[in-house]
Amino acid sequence: MSTVSIGLVGLPNVGKSTLFNALVKTAQAEAANFPFCTIEPNTGVVAVPDDKLTELARVAKSGRIVPATVTFIDIAGLVAGAHKGEGLGNAFLSHIRECAAIAQVVRVFADPNVIHVSGAPNPVDDVATIGLELLLADMQSLEKAVQRADSALKGAGASKEAVARATVYHKLAEAVLAERPVRSVDLEPEEEPYRRELQLLTAKQMLYVANVGEEQAGESAEQVLVASHLAEGGLTAETLLPLSAKVEAELASLPAAEQPEYLSMLGLKRSGLDRLIQAAYRLLGLQSFYTAGELEARAWTIAAGTTAEDAAAEIHTDFKKKFVKAEVTAYADFIALGGWSGARTAGKVRLEGRDYVMRPDDVVYYRVSA
Repeated sequence: MSTVSIGLVGLPNVGKSTLFNALVKTAQAEAANFPFCTIEPNTGVVAVPDDKLTELARVAKSGRIVPATVTFIDIAGLVAGAHKGEGLGNAFLSHIRECAAIAQVVRVFADPNVIHVSGAPNPVDDVATIGLELLLADMQSLEKAVQRADSALKGAGASKEAVARATVYHKLAEAVLAERPVRSVDLEPEEEPYRRELQLLTAKQMLYVANVGEEQAGESAEQVLVASHLAEGGLTAETLLPLSAKVEAELASLPAAEQPEYLSMLGLKRSGLDRLIQAAYRLLGLQSFYTAGELEARAWTIAAGTTAEDAAAEIHTDFKKKFVKAEVTAYADFIALGGWSGARTAGKVRLEGRDYVMRPDDVVYYRVSA
């Protein structure tokens, strides 16, 4: 995957566009105090913060550094009825159908000067409203999909594929009718492609971003869950990320040299961007591997469990087709031993075949046929 895409959703005035602006360090989205200020979906591509990549480049004396990236897509604030066109409506949901994950921004901060679409912030109700809209949008998609799948079964000679597709579609439709996200449906590995092809919204992993006030910026997920009552809404510390969009905006305006001190004053070790990307990687089961040489040091994003052969395709499809062997060493060994030459001399470079399962932070050199 060349980039990981994350869609930002939420009710109007929860701080989505403020957060987006801070994350991508641009003024693309107008963060104004009225609903629907984001008229077109804003897209920003940011580099994944990665100190290891900087060290690899230093040791390998690389000419350039190419980090992994994350694409954030900020869509207009959703309201009850969005699935059928209320507010700016269903059209905006289509912009996140191809995202790998959804980050729902939930307003936890209190500020009487920032209006709330429902009158007063209620994080539990807000989460439920967005969740229901995503389910209803999926219900509309599934109604049409089930009709098409059932039509393909009419008459004699329906293919095994048509039968399998219809079976999966019906399972997913039953879940949505029961107000369960389709990601909760257990499918066999061979059935999974039929879920993916529908690009359903509730099939995506959901991360909840609690937009807290400055005074809560250093609090843990557990503390915010209790204070906001979001734990009563079924959220867990594993899927909740507290951060302050206001703090992130202020951080983005500071020179890089002053940012660590500012974070420390608030009891934070890392920026919201750092923590959001890390949380998304954990949620999606992603990891990085590296290539490093004189030309460049580069980070690549893959799913956990990816083989060396499939990881090669991230670099170039020809690398997978012409795969011979992968020279692999651990990041720590590469740094400690001064790069490829030292790692080879110390016997810390392994020759792995196409079925080798990549480990987090592997440094790889691919041997491919001519």
